[in-house]
Amino acid sequence: MTKVHESKLTVLGGVDLLSAYVWSTNRAKHFFCSRCGVYTFHRKRAAPEHFGVNVFCRENFDVGTFRRRATDGAGMSVIEATERPEWPGPRTSH
Repeated sequence: MTKVHESKLTVLGGVDLLSAYVWSTNRAKHFFCSRCGVYTFHRKRAAPEHFGVNVFCRENFDVGTFRRRATDGAGMSVIEATERPEWPGPRTSH
């Protein structure tokens, strides 16, 4: 994924094939191809004016041209103990 401001993201085709997954506060929206299921991009919860874009969905993408950062997905939490205005909603898991 790479972070892209909403003014810089243009979907050139296939918008009618996208399915959205939305939950909780309806702020974050994750988009998938309804035919193959690939995760294409998402509107970020913490930065709603940005999208996270799956760079492997780009035509002729060369991963070697970008700096990469490892992410520990298993250690990430969806729980935020401190209320932040950009993250409304529940503070505990169920």
